[in-house]
Amino acid sequence: MSNDAPRFVCQNCGHVAHKWMGKCPECGAWNSLAERQPETEVKARVPQKRREGAFSPGEDGSARRPQRLSEVEMSGETRLKTGVAELDRVMGGGITRGALSLIAGAPGIGKSTLMTELGKYLPGRKLLYVTGEESVRQVKLRAGRLGVGGEGDDLLLFAETNVEAVADAADEADPDVLIVDSIQTLFRPDLESAPGSVSQVRESAATLRRLTKELECATFLVGHVTKKGAIAGPRVLEHMVDTVLYFEGDRHHAYRILRTVKNRFGAAHEIGVFEMREGGLRPVENPSEIFLAERGYGVSGSTVVCSLEGTRPILVEIQALASDSRYSTPERTATGFAQRRLQMLLAVLEKRAGLSFSDH
Repeated sequence: MSNDAPRFVCQNCGHVAHKWMGKCPECGAWNSLAERQPETEVKARVPQKRREGAFSPGEDGSARRPQRLSEVEMSGETRLKTGVAELDRVMGGGITRGALSLIAGAPGIGKSTLMTELGKYLPGRKLLYVTGEESVRQVKLRAGRLGVGGEGDDLLLFAETNVEAVADAADEADPDVLIVDSIQTLFRPDLESAPGSVSQVRESAATLRRLTKELECATFLVGHVTKKGAIAGPRVLEHMVDTVLYFEGDRHHAYRILRTVKNRFGAAHEIGVFEMREGGLRPVENPSEIFLAERGYGVSGSTVVCSLEGTRPILVEIQALASDSRYSTPERTATGFAQRRLQMLLAVLEKRAGLSFSDH
C-alpha cells in the first residue's frame, strides 16, 4: 500500500488501520476509527537546556552519570499541603512536586472549578493556569465567584494552545503548580494532525512531562471523557502521567466524588467527597452522615453496610425491592452494582440459603 494512502486511527487507543472498520480490533471500541492523512515524519527533539536538572549536563559541562540511591539529594519539601483533607487524602498526603497528574470528568462536573480553587488552597504559591478553552476574562469571572485571587495574588493566567509557547511561559514563570485546561486543546505546530488527535495529545503530554520533571513543579492536566466514561485520547496518556483522577457525580446533584485510580506517590482508589455550592466546592468531612441522612429507621428492603474505599471506611445504604413476576424470566436490574455479580449473589442465596427467586 502506498505511504500516501489515508489511514484510519482509533481515537480511543491509537490503533492504525488501512481501512475503516466499525469496531477497533485492538481495544474493541465501536465507531472510534477516524480518517487521518499521512503525517510528515517528525524527528524527536531533545528538550533544550533550561536549568541544571535531569536533562542538562553537569556543572563541568560533562554528561550526567548514574547516581547511587544514597547520593540523590532530597532538598526542599516534597509535597504541597492544601489544608483540604479530602484533596490531600486523594493525592496521597499532599500534591507531590514534580508529579504529572491527569484529572478527568464529564462536562460541567466541576474540573475547572476545582483547579481554579487551588489558588485559594495554596496561598503564597505561584500557580500558572493555562486555559485553552476559555479567555482569561472568563477565568477571572469564575475566580471572582469562587473567592480566588485579589491584590498581590500569585495566580497567573495564560490563554494559549501551542504547547511550545506553554513550555516557554512555564520556564519563565517557574510556577509551583502548572494547570493545563485542557490537554485535548494543545498542539505541536510541527504535527499536521488537528488538536485532540491521538498524536497531538501524546506528544503534548510528553512535552509537559519532560517540563514537569525538569522544573520540579506539580502539573495538572484536565482531560475530557467519552460517552462511556473513559478518558478521551490514547490509552498511553494514562501510562505517561503519575496520577490519574476521576471527578464523578451527577450535574443535577450537589455532591461530587474525586477518585484516584492510579497514584505513584500514594494509595490508589482513595476518594474525596465535595459538595458543589454557589461559592464553589466544599469538602465533606463525614460522607457517611450525608449518605444516610434521608434513611428512615425500620424501613423494609433497606440495610446499611460498611464499604472500604481505599483506606477509608464509608457507611452506605443498600435498597432492594422484590415483587412477584408474571413472566417466565423475571427482569432484574441494579443501579451502582454489577449485574453479573447480582446474578451470582442470587444463585448463592438459592443454593445455600434455600431462598427461591425464580418468580421474583
